[in-house]
Amino acid sequence: MKGKVKRFKGKKSWSELVGTAGHAATIIIERQNENVDAIIVEEGSSVSTDVRCDRVRIFVDENDIVKEVPKVG
Repeated sequence: MKGKVKRFKGKKSWSELVGTAGHAATIIIERQNENVDAIIVEEGSSVSTDVRCDRVRIFVDENDIVKEVPKVG
């Protein structure tokens, strides 16, 4: 077996935050899962394809509204 398998801890996705303000979403996510950093990303921006169990990307539109379900990865 190669290396250890990383396991996600805590809540993994936040479908209830679609349509809310991005800044508010970061606070809620980081309170509900202290193992992650929530990062706001403008919709359509280029992002890396690596999967990380300590990161949640929050994709927002030009009005800072969450457009996709934020999830660990």
